[in-house]
Amino acid sequence: MITVSALALLVAACNADKSSLTTPTQAARTTESAEEDTTEATTTQPTLLLVARVIDGDTLDLDDGDRIRLVQIDAPEGKGECYGKKAGRVLRQLLPVGTQVRIIRDRRLDNIDRYGRLLRYVFKGQKNVNLVLVQKGAASVWYFHGDKGRYAEKLLRAAKQAKAAGRGAWGACEAKLEPLRAFQTRPKAPPPPSPPTENNCDPNYKGACLDPNAYDYDCAGGEGDGPNYVSGPVYVVGDDPFDLDRDGDRVACES
Repeated sequence: MITVSALALLVAACNADKSSLTTPTQAARTTESAEEDTTEATTTQPTLLLVARVIDGDTLDLDDGDRIRLVQIDAPEGKGECYGKKAGRVLRQLLPVGTQVRIIRDRRLDNIDRYGRLLRYVFKGQKNVNLVLVQKGAASVWYFHGDKGRYAEKLLRAAKQAKAAGRGAWGACEAKLEPLRAFQTRPKAPPPPSPPTENNCDPNYKGACLDPNAYDYDCAGGEGDGPNYVSGPVYVVGDDPFDLDRDGDRVACES
């Protein structure tokens, strides 16, 4: 005769055997879930890369050999276009050689352009460098082929604000905000020179009277795009806010 105690032990043993069984489907689901968790952790931590060289106002090289064209924006060309060289300097100041950056692809847009450059957003820390360039007026928004990416509205809004404030190329050049076209800039007609007076001359310079409130000065006959020009020699006796003394000898616009 089976006692009550023995019967209880038999039932418990059967239940334990059932709970230890795992079907192949359940095992597969468990493995799949673990793989998904690993993939998510990997994709949310993009590799940090280093800036190897800034080519111009919207293009740079990375230390892994990739050339990056900042997507959804366009900067004036460095050769011959108004504000072109300054746009390159703005990007170099933002991303000196050796700066750590993340590059992000926008699946709504092309992956590469016809020159083989990767089309990407570039992030320095939490800053979207593409957006910062537009905010500074060093570039404008460009919806190539009319395609709009994830930051399209922010970029357009930033371009409108920079244009209204006359920042960067918008103040230095004649330009139109045309998001469906490349950013076109041309020099403004130089304003008539105001008669120099001792009271409104920048005290950092001697030999010429430079307006301290002017947006920028370049050496007359040089490669700069103004909008104001000065003939030399000009002696730098303090700081050099207009970056005229390129060789550091305290004498600017010698030729």
